[in-house]
Amino acid sequence: MALDGVYLSLIKKELSATLINSRVDKIHQPSRDCVVITLRTQGFGNKKLLLSSSAGTARVHFTEREPENPKTPPMFCMLLRKHIGAGKLVAIRQDGFERILFFDFEATDELGDRVTLTLAAEIMGRCSNILLIGPNGRVIDAIKRVSEDMSRVRRILPGIEYTLPPKEERLNPLDFSEEEMFTRLSGQTAELSKALVRVFEGISPIIAREAAFFALRGGEKPAGELSDDEKTRLSWFFKDVSGKLSKGENRYYILKERDGRMRDFAFIKINQYGSLMFDREFESPSALLDAFYSERDVLAQTKQRADDLFKLLVSLSERIRRRVSAQKLELEECRGRDEYRIKGDLIMANLYKLEKGMTVCRLENFYEEGSPEVEISLDARLTPSQNAQRYYSEYRKADTADKMLRGLIEKGEQEEKYIDSVFDSLSRATQEAELSEIRAELCEQGYIKARRNAPKQPKALPPLEYTSSDGFKILAGRNNRQNDMLTLKIAAKSDIWLHVRNMTGAHVIIRRDGLEPPESTIIEAAKIAVKNSSAKNGSNVPVDYTEARFVKKPSGAKPGMVIYTDQHTVYVTPDEE
Repeated sequence: MALDGVYLSLIKKELSATLINSRVDKIHQPSRDCVVITLRTQGFGNKKLLLSSSAGTARVHFTEREPENPKTPPMFCMLLRKHIGAGKLVAIRQDGFERILFFDFEATDELGDRVTLTLAAEIMGRCSNILLIGPNGRVIDAIKRVSEDMSRVRRILPGIEYTLPPKEERLNPLDFSEEEMFTRLSGQTAELSKALVRVFEGISPIIAREAAFFALRGGEKPAGELSDDEKTRLSWFFKDVSGKLSKGENRYYILKERDGRMRDFAFIKINQYGSLMFDREFESPSALLDAFYSERDVLAQTKQRADDLFKLLVSLSERIRRRVSAQKLELEECRGRDEYRIKGDLIMANLYKLEKGMTVCRLENFYEEGSPEVEISLDARLTPSQNAQRYYSEYRKADTADKMLRGLIEKGEQEEKYIDSVFDSLSRATQEAELSEIRAELCEQGYIKARRNAPKQPKALPPLEYTSSDGFKILAGRNNRQNDMLTLKIAAKSDIWLHVRNMTGAHVIIRRDGLEPPESTIIEAAKIAVKNSSAKNGSNVPVDYTEARFVKKPSGAKPGMVIYTDQHTVYVTPDEE
């Protein structure tokens, strides 16, 4: 991720403008690697500062989230409360563009003397850490202790003198000479984007790739083989970035893939991905990080909590598929049942020729043109009439099996389609309330046993709500139960109903309120329907739409299953924006 030294300097600038001279109000440690400090600011109200040392999500920023805290505070949290609780934040420091922020707190020690304690947030991937450093420069404690067995380069233990991580001599990307930059690049045989990361301090791979993309017009080549024009464009790129950062004109962007997954973020506009990505703009670096990691954390936690449901649905789907396949094989065997009836008829028509004790007979088959002879096996223990009845019995058995199997296969295919629809709803769930609704639905359908003394379920969420560019309200169901409620109860008869054709997904409603929605609103609603369906990664997806009055639910149908008539169809490609 692109939380590089330059981005961290922008975070420092934002925090300093708000938090200097603020006082610590509360300290919490919601997880093993994360600390949230609430500070009372002068003129900005209370602000929550989040510091994370998690290997994949290490960061520092303001947060609007309300994390769930453990009943018993961890030891490091208690230590922070003891030393900097009610302390005053007097400075925030950064050494160049190193990925470390130092928060200096003025506090009172056990003797009542005023001392300055430093909270260091080291944002360094797997080596990320949060440390409390005393006025004597020694570590009081850290959220992650590092012994000599864990690292011979740098130990982090209580009482040890705090030292900065090893540092390489690199250029300041906001203050450097072109001559020095090209002197260092000329000795590099690596591709330009990789060489830039080695030459400059505090820039991430995505920024280096963007610089190379601009300088080389989308290509790549070794750093030591740049032409004069390419050198000029590279210099201009860094001067432009430096100028915007100095003037505070930069913006902040989250990069998302077309399926909605967040890929990266940056403090400049990123063009290297072309149409493969789109960006979402933020006004502050903290707002971006809070949105980026909050959404990722929520999705990760939801998927983890939904893991048992995913396993259940996969198991159910495989079981139903195997059962239907076996029934189709049986049905195939029943297709020769007319042969039994014909043999019975031929025996009955030729009773006068047959005697008990015969094991085989050859009779003319008057059902076929030319009446060819057919060989029929007989049971020597039975009379000819009884042999005919045996064949009739086999015919009736196969005919009954055929009718039953067709019904069972149809029912199984409908059940498989229903399980797929639940799976689709589950894959789009982002909140615990949505998971609870899906569990309740599966419980009603008999796939899950109701738990005794189950905890109180969270309040059901309303359908997803959008507003079209023409001002029409658009609603989309989160799951099958909401689809039924939206289509059969909430929607007025004249409202427009949309659904992706022959695919699982949300029911979408355009509220008309007596007006005729233009084509642009229908297209936007169709894109919402595709985005909230199993076809979200497709293109030119057919979406049917009709008035809600033409949508009916068959008697006994599974949740979310409806039939409709008088439909029209549009073809759209999903668009996250």
